[in-house]
Amino acid sequence: MSKITTVFFLLFFSVSTIAQNVEPFEITEEWLVKIESLVPSAPTVKNVTKKNILVFSRATGFDHWTIPHNIEMLKILAKKSKAFTINVGYDIANFELKNLKKYDAVIFNNCNPSGPKRDLFWDLLKMNTSLTDDEIGGKAAIYEQNMLDYVSKGGGLMIMHGAITVQNNSKAFSQMTGGSFDYHPKQQEIHVKEVDMKHPLVKAFNGKGLVHIDEPYFFNNAYFDYNFRPLLYMNVTELEGVKKDVSNKTVYISWIKKYGKGRVFYSAPAHNAQSLSNPELLQFFLDGIQYVVGDLKCDDSPMENIKH
Repeated sequence: MSKITTVFFLLFFSVSTIAQNVEPFEITEEWLVKIESLVPSAPTVKNVTKKNILVFSRATGFDHWTIPHNIEMLKILAKKSKAFTINVGYDIANFELKNLKKYDAVIFNNCNPSGPKRDLFWDLLKMNTSLTDDEIGGKAAIYEQNMLDYVSKGGGLMIMHGAITVQNNSKAFSQMTGGSFDYHPKQQEIHVKEVDMKHPLVKAFNGKGLVHIDEPYFFNNAYFDYNFRPLLYMNVTELEGVKKDVSNKTVYISWIKKYGKGRVFYSAPAHNAQSLSNPELLQFFLDGIQYVVGDLKCDDSPMENIKH
């Protein structure tokens, strides 16, 4: 085999492998058994009161194929940890205050809205009511405020990957979540690394981070207020397709933060269900859930108050 043919073959094989690694797949009994074997056998914080969690999983924009996989993964985490129960929701009525009060935390499972409004509450109302646009705008604002009040008064919020866009044009919402979505280059191999290896929320990675294929998310809006405690980052110099000049080559892709009396946990990983085959990521999600419901106590002081 000639050198040119060899190089072409290796390049083709590499691209094909990446494509294969991120190809959508159906949920099977075999996959469920595999995930159950990989999730932690017990929560990090034991002997806690069982919490009630809403997993909101309705998207009106880009439909991430991992939404049902995440639901099944979260159900397995709940079953094995016995630390919480999962209630899967799709109806906007879940954001009525009387309904939010039923839950100790809400998980936004890739429930991203369409453009250009980038307002999930608007989209859901538009699809399911006969209200005028003005009435929809007013009602959507109420649902947004309900979520802000819910978290500020002590509720937990976990945001998975694309759900950072739930209210992407709202600075008030981004101030709560810690950021808003800007863009992402193509899917590629990313070495996710811990900001502080000693922090309890990244203990799962054992100082080695995580190498997987994902969408490298970039953020704007409240992200640059540094009003969160960063957990994971990626190095811009290791990425392909970066559109903008980034002065800080470290881009944070997961964090926790306080919002009033409540707690928020965001994880940009993972776009693909293949990433769920990493037990350290499953442990990370479980610990994040225990943080937002108030069971796992850790340093969540904002980055503006620490060296960075």
